[in-house]
Amino acid sequence: MIIEKAASQLEALGNPSRLNIYRTLVRAGRDGIAVGHLQERVGIPASTLSHHLKRLVDAGLASQERQATTLICRANYPTMQSLIGFLVDECCADEKCRGASKKESV
Repeated sequence: MIIEKAASQLEALGNPSRLNIYRTLVRAGRDGIAVGHLQERVGIPASTLSHHLKRLVDAGLASQERQATTLICRANYPTMQSLIGFLVDECCADEKCRGASKKESV
């Protein structure tokens, strides 16, 4: 993953309202959630929700699909997994070998 893309996605999630919206989308599963139900769950005005959803969609973290008169919102799980992977893939990569540190402490 390109570090600028990761930074943009993390910035989008850096707002408490957007993080709450995103967590609600993740909890909703692959079927997603109607925007009206999402608004009820997060308890923010429709215009504010629309603004935050646009940021999440622009960052690639969420998608929206119109089904007749209903707008369905979904978390983009592959993007979420990629971002999480970016954060943890190299966890402790620069740490000394665990075996060596155990020997030194004995």
